[in-house]
Amino acid sequence: MNYKMIIFDADDTLFDFSKSEEYAFRNAMEENNIDYMDKHFIIYKKINEAIWKEFEKGLITQKKLKVVRFKRFLEAINESADATLFSESFMNNLEHASFLFDGAEKLIQDLSKTHRLVMVTNGLTRVQRTRIRKSIIAKYFEKIIISEEIGYAKPNPMIFEEGLKNVSLPNKEDIVIIGDSLTSDIPGGINYGIDTIWCNLRNRINNKGINPTYEIKELSEIHLIK
Repeated sequence: MNYKMIIFDADDTLFDFSKSEEYAFRNAMEENNIDYMDKHFIIYKKINEAIWKEFEKGLITQKKLKVVRFKRFLEAINESADATLFSESFMNNLEHASFLFDGAEKLIQDLSKTHRLVMVTNGLTRVQRTRIRKSIIAKYFEKIIISEEIGYAKPNPMIFEEGLKNVSLPNKEDIVIIGDSLTSDIPGGINYGIDTIWCNLRNRINNKGINPTYEIKELSEIHLIK
């Protein structure tokens, strides 16, 4: 790649967040004495996806999001468990669920030899500090930026402005962002004025009216971009 700096998203780009999330969710259900069924995780995923969209639009804070998503979930399945305790259980388990996609570690090792690497994630500090900053690939990144620490989240370009203000940056034409989200990563990069690579590992349809500079279906295809 001809870029000098590559900004990576974390979850569902390098890390298999769905696997981590299901692991944490199953354990939280067990710890809160609720019988787990596959439909429960599907219901939670829909609620969680919707509430993160609310966050991206500035309709809810990350602090409230942590508990409100489980309050909505427990109401949806008619359970009277304490949403705050459920959230705490989920977060405790998620902190230690760091699963990389196949090939991600080798990719980052290779790219770190020729490029400056940065990671920017909209995740929660408590969770991402352990999952991301203590992961086996963390050492390859010049900086790891977590939205809750910065006070801004993708797609707001201020997460890049503030998170990278103490970093010696190349020209913006020499920076690219790689991420899976057409509502945060790609518009965030566009808003910041850099090229974008949509990491579409799950082969989704782009119906958002967002036009990334490139699209890849496998992480290994990053090496094909010039």
